Amino acid sequence: MTRAKTTAPAQAGRAGPVATRGWVSFVGSGPGDPGLLTVRAVELLREAEVVVTEAPEHEQLVRTLLGLPLAAESDGETDVVTPAGPEFVDGGFGDDGQPLTHANRSKVVVKHGKRSRVVRLMTGDPFLYASGPEEAQACVKAGIGFEIVPGVSSVGAVPAYAGIPLTTKTNREVAVVTCGGPVDWSQYADDRTLVLLSGVGCVGETASALVQAGRSPQTPVAVTRVGTTTEQHTLVSTLENVAADVRAARIAPPAIIVVGDVVDLRSTLSWFETKPLFGWRVLVPRTKEQAGTVSSRLRGYGAVPEEVPTISVEPPRNPLQMDKAVRGLVEGRYEWIAFTSVNAVRAVREKFEEYGLDARAFSGLKIAAVGDKTAEAIAAWGLRADLVPAGEQSAAGLLAEWPEYDDLLDPINRVFLPRADIATETLVAGLVDLGWECDDVTAYRTVRATPPPAPTRDAIKTGRFDAVVFTSSSTVRNLVGIAGKPHPSTIIAVIGPATAKTAEEHGLRVDVLAPRPDVHELVDALADFGAARRLSMLDAGQPVTKPSERKPSGRRKVSSK
Repeated sequence: MTRAKTTAPAQAGRAGPVATRGWVSFVGSGPGDPGLLTVRAVELLREAEVVVTEAPEHEQLVRTLLGLPLAAESDGETDVVTPAGPEFVDGGFGDDGQPLTHANRSKVVVKHGKRSRVVRLMTGDPFLYASGPEEAQACVKAGIGFEIVPGVSSVGAVPAYAGIPLTTKTNREVAVVTCGGPVDWSQYADDRTLVLLSGVGCVGETASALVQAGRSPQTPVAVTRVGTTTEQHTLVSTLENVAADVRAARIAPPAIIVVGDVVDLRSTLSWFETKPLFGWRVLVPRTKEQAGTVSSRLRGYGAVPEEVPTISVEPPRNPLQMDKAVRGLVEGRYEWIAFTSVNAVRAVREKFEEYGLDARAFSGLKIAAVGDKTAEAIAAWGLRADLVPAGEQSAAGLLAEWPEYDDLLDPINRVFLPRADIATETLVAGLVDLGWECDDVTAYRTVRATPPPAPTRDAIKTGRFDAVVFTSSSTVRNLVGIAGKPHPSTIIAVIGPATAKTAEEHGLRVDVLAPRPDVHELVDALADFGAARRLSMLDAGQPVTKPSERKPSGRRKVSSK
């Protein structure tokens, strides 16, 4: 008997014919935080031809992960060809808008699994309080190969994100109970930890039943809503008061309820909801290419970054000047090349690739970088910067350490300066004063981007953003130009003195000034501001609120150190 050919991995323990093309991967997405996806899950999503989703946010999660345009986005503003990505199929609702039953959802998975590599993306874990077993059995019946990629379950993840360990060295037992149906609560009268699922709607009845079964009315209870996301909120109460407290706080599903003495540990172990920028909506006005670094660091501090491109980096209108300078570099016409931005490094590198050149063309040439990030971009090219300012990382800082021209030590007195079309003349004038001749070449243009959507513009003007981070003077000018000034309640964070001056010239009062002109230190400085603000509210006995939730009477300029 010959075995049918298959492009899918062999599946152990399954009888019957192997599909010749299709394959279904049941992938757990975790309870909400995209950072909880496993490495295997990411690999399969990148290879998938079809993704059958379960939750409304799944498609956006996959698109963001794969670098695809969001569903509501058009990529018409650029000439860049983006990958098509997988086909998305809604596994939660049918064409009529009604929730799919397990049987109908299984039919959808089987239909696509017969001919495509399918990722069935499921909330939490596919085999824990999910429809994974039923759908996998449907694949077996249809002769479709499948695999299971476990995900982080909300049972353990949500309490962990709330700072509540489910077990301790003295309390080793946990019971997970699904509420809403008949439950014999008398068997849970002991002091073990309870994790209640689907219990918000009947929390009053459940609490009363536990007290009647023998639990103390003062037993701690925690109700965590939308766990592991930046919308997470945890209510701490007791069995006696939890029903009234949930009603007062208007807590709605999805939520996880933990009952037991372990809830008391939250007062010292809460780590997620106490992040310095937790839940802050932060505006990131940058170029599309550069926003990712800032946004990733902001997320690490608990913020919700929203990227609004204000600048588009484009080639110079007249490329002949750049072509001439690159030929001069190859011919040995320059003693130095000075890079004043990562974009300048990128522009020269692209020109080299256009000519079929590589880093060997820099042989004998001295290289200067305005700062550490620019030096890192140079290093990624296989080069080492000879001069990086040890102090202020700016044109002025670079000039302060630039050597005077010496006709005995320097065979050539010319410097190649590739830069933006809107760069200041500070560096050129300073180099001339030091005796150098400077070829000041426009390597790229910074063009104002198209205005953001109307809801974003309205949020900027009305204070629904908690903070905005400005990484250059041009981001200030362009954001104000395309979207208007941020509301006075919005915290303004800037990367350096020049950017602060531009912000003030546009009527913005600066709250946070990075100690050094570095995007990471800018985000760190904003986090320090958020941490200090939170601590001052706690010390004053006030509830911790976000800047968008209150209108401060005054704001002061701070420099994080």
